[in-house]
Amino acid sequence: MDSRSLSSSNQTNLPYKVGVPPKEKWWNEFNNRLKETFFADDPLRSFKDQSKSRKFVLGLQAVFPIFEWGRRYNLAKFKGDLIAGLTIASLCIPQDIGYARLANLAPQYGLYSSFVPPLIYAFMGSSRDIAIGPVAVVSLLLGTLLQNEIDPVQNAFEYRRLAFTATFFAGITQATLGILRLGFLIDFLSHAAVVGFMAGAAITIALQQLKGFLGIKKFTKNTDIISVMNSVFSSAHHGVKHIEKGINPISVNEIFFTGDYLMKGVRIGIVAGMVALTEAVAIGRTFASMKDYNIDGNKEMVALGAMNVAGSMTSCYVATGSFSRSAVNYMAGCETAVSNIIMSIVVFLTLQFITPLFKYTPNAILASIIISAVLGLIDFDAAILIWKIDKFDFVACMGAFFGVVFASVEIGLLIAVSISFAKLLLQVTRPRTALLGKIPRTHVYRNIQQYPEASKVPGVLIIRVDSAIYFSNSNYIRERILRWLTDEEEQLKAANLPQIQYLIVEMSPVTDIDTSGIHALEELHRSLQKRSVELVLANPGPVVMDKLYTSKFANSIGEDKIFLTVADAIQTCSPKFADEV
Repeated sequence: MDSRSLSSSNQTNLPYKVGVPPKEKWWNEFNNRLKETFFADDPLRSFKDQSKSRKFVLGLQAVFPIFEWGRRYNLAKFKGDLIAGLTIASLCIPQDIGYARLANLAPQYGLYSSFVPPLIYAFMGSSRDIAIGPVAVVSLLLGTLLQNEIDPVQNAFEYRRLAFTATFFAGITQATLGILRLGFLIDFLSHAAVVGFMAGAAITIALQQLKGFLGIKKFTKNTDIISVMNSVFSSAHHGVKHIEKGINPISVNEIFFTGDYLMKGVRIGIVAGMVALTEAVAIGRTFASMKDYNIDGNKEMVALGAMNVAGSMTSCYVATGSFSRSAVNYMAGCETAVSNIIMSIVVFLTLQFITPLFKYTPNAILASIIISAVLGLIDFDAAILIWKIDKFDFVACMGAFFGVVFASVEIGLLIAVSISFAKLLLQVTRPRTALLGKIPRTHVYRNIQQYPEASKVPGVLIIRVDSAIYFSNSNYIRERILRWLTDEEEQLKAANLPQIQYLIVEMSPVTDIDTSGIHALEELHRSLQKRSVELVLANPGPVVMDKLYTSKFANSIGEDKIFLTVADAIQTCSPKFADEV
């Protein structure tokens, strides 16, 4: 064992010293960190020590999970899937017609998007409960972004081509995130921001339906509440248009792979794909937890991406997991993704034989269906809970909500992402610190704000840093520790009590430290020396400990000033107090 980490176990009167991990080669360290970041679940574990034929089967099952769970499929499960599939089909058909209107597309394109994508997902997805198809939020988002580029009435053909292009690149984005195992990126859109965004989108969608509900001919293209209400009050003819009969026509030749609209399609596709991905993964995780099984987030992204790429080539627009359909699917007793296949078959039969009947469905009924569906997206209970738990999260929620309602879907989404990033940056740059005291009748030291009965140690100031120490927060942490010290010394001076002789930094929450962090500790050490205060460290982790020795900082403050616990440090700095019960 390294001499600097030798235990003093043979000297029972001395505290146990902090161990220093053996030095690892930089390439191994980098490789391990990379593997932990992108392959934390070790996707190749099941392939180890397997024959080539078995590896082929496992690889096939990894890409198409249906070949894995399909072996255990039976009639009892089919009964549940059949009922669930028929139920969600009855819900999806009128919804798809209405959602296509939100995307400014002909009604059959909504039905197309509930035929091919669910079939692809059923073979490649890992969720048993998620129901695939167009959804209100993504339809509205896509329609809003597309009509900013092309007029859907004056230039319907080019508009449709751009929709397919955006869908193609939405799928490429989703599949790429899954293949490169970058699914953690969607977590930057916080739950609170999603709640606000969904509620704002629900209000916007409902307001947009007033055109069909009230029979208004001239209606604003803007989505904000002020523009919509102006149209309603200034305008205050029914009939669905003809729905083309037949299954999805091939549309691969309509996708823009060159020209001016290519980059517009890429941009819109990335935005729509990320929103669709966030919704689908959130829905999948929700129902998976209710049934106590796991879904592979990266595999989900690949499946969603593949189905949207295939969909873009078969006259579909962006499809994803629908919360309302998934809830109905779950309540109807679905067992596997076969329910999506049943739904697709029903949609296929609808497209082939009965679409002409929908010609006589009044716009008011379609508008009512959409309004009743989207109002469920407004989750008051979640907003109230967010307010109670975290006020900053509530700001993100309301920012996203008002951004969508009073500006546009894009602005609301931008506000949601911006506030989520702002919260993250705030937490990184301004981490929490805490003043610790001793819990009575124990050798445990805890935050004196949480435990008011905890007593301070005479002549010792104990501070815990609740974050890794990086360039972004190192100066703040150093200044905050010095402010803790200054405030404490002023209080002691006013009470004519002995001044601080030791400052103990409890470092167990400090998971890492960089060169800026080391430099900040060095500056802190020099500042404390000028005040005749000794710096003591307690319980630094292996990564931090290695860097403290590599930088020679451990030698600078003295190895005898680094302890395993705060109690050990107090035993050395204030032995009389440490022995008190």
